[in-house]
Amino acid sequence: MDGKRLIGAVGVAAVLWFVMFSPWTAPSLNFWWTMTASACVLTLLALPTVVRNCRLQASNSVKWAVGELLLGFVIALFLWGIFWVGDRLSALMFDFARPQVESIYGMKEGSEAWVIGLLLLCIIGPAEELFWRGYVQHSLVKRWGANVAFVATTLVYALVHVPSMNFMLVMAALTCGICWGGLYRLFPSRLPAIVVSHALWDAAVFVWFPI
Repeated sequence: MDGKRLIGAVGVAAVLWFVMFSPWTAPSLNFWWTMTASACVLTLLALPTVVRNCRLQASNSVKWAVGELLLGFVIALFLWGIFWVGDRLSALMFDFARPQVESIYGMKEGSEAWVIGLLLLCIIGPAEELFWRGYVQHSLVKRWGANVAFVATTLVYALVHVPSMNFMLVMAALTCGICWGGLYRLFPSRLPAIVVSHALWDAAVFVWFPI
């Protein structure tokens, strides 16, 4: 039953990402509000597993909470640096790289920057981590082991972005999946820090400090 539920949840995510990113459906939608609604759906799908497996004994420690926030900030900063370097290198190697990156940033048109930042920081970023790492990867660990779960989740996370037909976006998702999935593979108890890093990185790379 849990396996069918997991497959169904990943299928729902794939459909949502197709609707958001494919050239046949995306132009008729407001991307950010559709993404926010999709994030809420993913959170509802992930929440039972995440709540069941969280370590509540640490949640009342102020020191623990500050530590997770600081670690999340460091991870986000490191990942932003990787993308800054990657953007420069890809622009040197591929003529299509920068135009595809600019098309990603073009999704901000028509929406207030502060609204996008708030949605990324408070809803979209956390929801993606709770779903992909806190639910999908965690569930696959019990079935296939930590290494296969990491590889499978990372690949699926990248593949759901394929309908965008944007090579740079797919590679960005793959890079992020390797980073966050790898961290969860090594330190599953640090999911809160990984969630924080995803939220901060999203807001930074799209709004605060675009690459």
